[in-house]
Amino acid sequence: MMKRVHANILLTVAAMIWGSAFVVQQIGTGGLGAITFTGARFLVGGGAVMPFAVRQYVRVHRSERQFVARDWWGMVATGVVLFTAASLQQHGILHTTVTNSGFLTALYVPLVPVIGLLVLRRKVHFSVWPASICCFVGTYILSGAHTVALAAGDLWVIASTVFWASHVILVGIMASRTRAPLVVAVVQFVVCGVLGLLLGGGMEQPTIDQFYLGWWGICYVGIFSVGMAFTLQVVGQRFTPAADAAIILSSETVFAAISGALFLGERLSVLQLSGGGVILASILAVELLPLSPLGKPKPLE
Repeated sequence: MMKRVHANILLTVAAMIWGSAFVVQQIGTGGLGAITFTGARFLVGGGAVMPFAVRQYVRVHRSERQFVARDWWGMVATGVVLFTAASLQQHGILHTTVTNSGFLTALYVPLVPVIGLLVLRRKVHFSVWPASICCFVGTYILSGAHTVALAAGDLWVIASTVFWASHVILVGIMASRTRAPLVVAVVQFVVCGVLGLLLGGGMEQPTIDQFYLGWWGICYVGIFSVGMAFTLQVVGQRFTPAADAAIILSSETVFAAISGALFLGERLSVLQLSGGGVILASILAVELLPLSPLGKPKPLE
């Protein structure tokens, strides 16, 4: 059994990879539409993880539990939600700044405990609520702490946050239920990839030249952002509550801003850097407060 602290380290690494990938998702598409690019990168990620998932499936199926239809349908549903979230976000990223997209994506953080409480009746440690709010405040400061003039791209990113929040919850449920996080990862990748290429082929009509120009972006994001980071998320969430995971994963905003500054010249002020500090403090709070005399979180169901 993985310790919770180790699982949270995996989630932090995933956030780091996702944050840096915002740059590639903006400049490395080769002209491909959002849906097609999303499908291609998730198929590449699925292919990278497939051998490991097959081995895990055989081991779990033989020695721990039998996979049933409900498991497969749950994983397919997780893939559909992932496809919707990733497509909306990718379309938005193409029409806004890296910093803005990272900031607005963080809206899903407070949504996770809200959805968990209202829909699943799952209570969380009290520290999650102020930490979620502080994470969002931190991302606002990180974005520049100015009036946000929402462009079309920003609205698409905002729309994706409901599905990102739902995805975080579904991943935790499926990874815990199946005891096979790599299998969950690959199934959702394949579903997302197939949907993306089918719908993208019909709606966006991509050309061979666009795939050729975008191959490096597809491979980079597919292998690292999808194959590595999403797999780390699924593995980590088997041992971490969804609300806590959302707060830790929100640090991708910090890494997105740093990447935008390093590679796209989106400079950070002292005020913006302090926003990153607020996010870090929120993550530490949700990690350390449950270990204090104030109380411990309930175990995963």
